[in-house]
Amino acid sequence: MDITEIVTRLVLQLAIILVAAKIGGEVAERVFKQPSVLGELVAGMIIGPFALGGVSFPILGSLFEHASSATAFPEDNSELYAVAQIGSVVLLFRAGLETDFRQFVRYGGPAAVIATGGLLLPFFLGASATVLMGFAHGFTDPVALFMGAIMTATSVGITARVLSDIGKIDTPEGVSVLAAAVIDDVLGILVLTVVVGIAESGGVSAAQVLVVGAKAIGFWLGLLAIGVLVARRVSGLLLGFRGSGASLALALALGFLSAALAESFGLAMIIGAYSMGLALSTTQLRTRLEEAIGGVDHVLVPIFFVFMGMLVDFSAMRLALAFGLVISALAIVSKIVGCGLPSLCLGFNKIGALRIGIGMLPRGEVALIVAGVALTRGIVGSDIFGVAIMMTVVTTVLAPILLVPAFKGSQSGRRKQNAA
Repeated sequence: MDITEIVTRLVLQLAIILVAAKIGGEVAERVFKQPSVLGELVAGMIIGPFALGGVSFPILGSLFEHASSATAFPEDNSELYAVAQIGSVVLLFRAGLETDFRQFVRYGGPAAVIATGGLLLPFFLGASATVLMGFAHGFTDPVALFMGAIMTATSVGITARVLSDIGKIDTPEGVSVLAAAVIDDVLGILVLTVVVGIAESGGVSAAQVLVVGAKAIGFWLGLLAIGVLVARRVSGLLLGFRGSGASLALALALGFLSAALAESFGLAMIIGAYSMGLALSTTQLRTRLEEAIGGVDHVLVPIFFVFMGMLVDFSAMRLALAFGLVISALAIVSKIVGCGLPSLCLGFNKIGALRIGIGMLPRGEVALIVAGVALTRGIVGSDIFGVAIMMTVVTTVLAPILLVPAFKGSQSGRRKQNAA
């Protein structure tokens, strides 16, 4: 296939993906009152190579080819995979940009405690269930480690969207949830980085974990520190460009550069993109970028979510259905307990702790990114990937359903206010 045929096929695939994404998102929001990401994910499952995309149509042939397993799928569609990964970088760059850095620092201490509970218990239960149900040989098996990593994620975007819709984003619980969700994602990405390093080396040792972990944390803190120090100067420089869209293009260039640097250090690209977005969130450039980046986000990010849905092999997922149900149940319990119990020690009452636990439920885009990394690097198979998708959908759907009634009424979630 020559370059013209490759580009033509890619353009056709992107057209189909964008139409499916927007229809799926519209149905999810309008009919089911759920975040559009769920509709995009389901749309990907429907048009993917293991469903309609694998059907051979007259003239066009199969819309999305695949090899003998989902693991090889990105290699057969490397151009589409590349576009999807660019979408994930844009997603995390925007997530960092929309984070209130001062609020992040202010609530960093208590939120870190909550986030740690929301990481340790889900990771332990996810890895343990994977071993006990026979999908991994032991706790050091990369499959068990990846399932644990997938369980640790919390969706900043979905949580923020729900809290904003119900007008509770500025409550003590809302602020704590958002700050903890951000830290949770950073910790989850660092866990992912450590696990990838372990998996690719073929072994595990305490020294290796310390080296990989120190490398990941050191790079993240170093990049973030440098970004914050130069952010105002960079903002002034970019705002000085008068060309249409220049500041957006150059800011995204910084995000892509940070992502590339992260990858060159053996880390996930998304941690570099998020760090640069977080640094720029402290500047005047943030307002202009938030308005402008929406157009890019609406095009590229849905491609990523649809692509993740396209990787779901239904026949393989059916083989691990019982495991998926167990993991989904553990995902719910582990976040509510793992985040709720520390909250009780930080001045929240039972209602406040429950709100925080529920607010940390949705795994959303970060879990999909973690699952995608595991699948495309051949560390997990299509059955485990399908389980991750099932868990992500279940927790993301349940969070809004449970969170809205949890915030009903005027009762405070803080013990001190109740005592007063």
